[in-house]
Amino acid sequence: MEGQSENFHGVIRQSNNHGGMKLTAHGGNSRKALSAIDSNVVGVHKRGVLKEKNGVFQKNTVAPLHRPVTRKFAAQLAVKEKQEMKPSVQHAAEHKSSDCIVIEAEASEDHDMPMYVQHTDAMLVEIDRMDAEVEMEGLDLDEPFVDIDACDEKNPLAVTEYIDDIYAYYKKTESSSCVPSNYMAQQFDINDRMRGILIDWLIEVHYKFELRDETLYLTVNLIDRFLAVQSVERKRLQLVGITALLLACKYEEVSVPVVEDLVLITDRAYSRKEVLHMEKLIANTLQFNMSLPTPYVFMRRFLKAAQSDMKLELVSFYILELSLVQYEMLRFPPSLLASAAIFTAQCTLTQCEMWSKTCGKHTSYSKDELMECARLMATLHQNAGNGKLIGVYKKYSTSKYGYTAKIEAAVFLKDAK
Repeated sequence: MEGQSENFHGVIRQSNNHGGMKLTAHGGNSRKALSAIDSNVVGVHKRGVLKEKNGVFQKNTVAPLHRPVTRKFAAQLAVKEKQEMKPSVQHAAEHKSSDCIVIEAEASEDHDMPMYVQHTDAMLVEIDRMDAEVEMEGLDLDEPFVDIDACDEKNPLAVTEYIDDIYAYYKKTESSSCVPSNYMAQQFDINDRMRGILIDWLIEVHYKFELRDETLYLTVNLIDRFLAVQSVERKRLQLVGITALLLACKYEEVSVPVVEDLVLITDRAYSRKEVLHMEKLIANTLQFNMSLPTPYVFMRRFLKAAQSDMKLELVSFYILELSLVQYEMLRFPPSLLASAAIFTAQCTLTQCEMWSKTCGKHTSYSKDELMECARLMATLHQNAGNGKLIGVYKKYSTSKYGYTAKIEAAVFLKDAK
């Protein structure tokens, strides 16, 4: 039809003398057939648009279902389709141009969907499924590692350039700070219960003197290392304790308690001369080796890896100090004690097992490796207020330590496998 073109919606675009367009509706049964084409075919692929070229409107499609064919082939195709289609099938619109002819046909609403539409629809579904699988394969569902030193890059005291090497060295040398877990068997006059009483009392002394945390852990380390190689009479065990505290203060503290103060807290059970003599004995027995990694050294680094807040920090130290008193906990190395204390504290606060990949990376311990120690710690936490050794419980029941001892223990860990 000269000066006219027809789109897929049965609407005639007619040129007027002024170069404009006016729309007139197409009538009859064609409208029904063409609306079927719009719902079935155009709904699967992007609908074409008409563009004007040399005064003739052509259809420009993004993804056409049919490619242009010659006039001869188009005529043969039209005859073939007439023979195969049911009587209810109407002819689709025929778009003519100077270069090509595009012929499209579609079944009516009561006719089955043509095979090429079914195949195209199935192909698109399969492509979408494959794309989704590729996206899932490329998606990293693993928990990302946190750069715990990023916030300290400009802090020279944090030595972020060397911190990993420092803790690798601590981990390598921590075995030298460990003692045999059965060293009490060689002691003839003292036992593990007496050791617990001494450590529990020293924790109270340490708290009253307001000493640094490092001092307490080094004190316990010096006592165990000395008792592991030197037999001590029962009446001199307290002397060993206050002398180890004096040595630890000289190593860690800025202001060291005077000897007379230490003698006084023993109710003058020992003289100043005896304290100085024991100081020489311990220092020589341990070959003046005070620079050993204690659980406190690892605790500070691992708490940073756990991205702890004040509450988690207090609960972790509370559980770790409960472990210092117990002789049976000597079988665990310092790094594992610190890791298990943090893991147990996280479980205590959340009431579920938590151990991030960042913690696993920096501690080098998995959750399964910590579980045995964590079960013992949960038991110690549960029984902390009972019995005679309640020095740690009393310390962490104060406002200074946030009443941490009042928090319920993670008893579910005792049944964990």
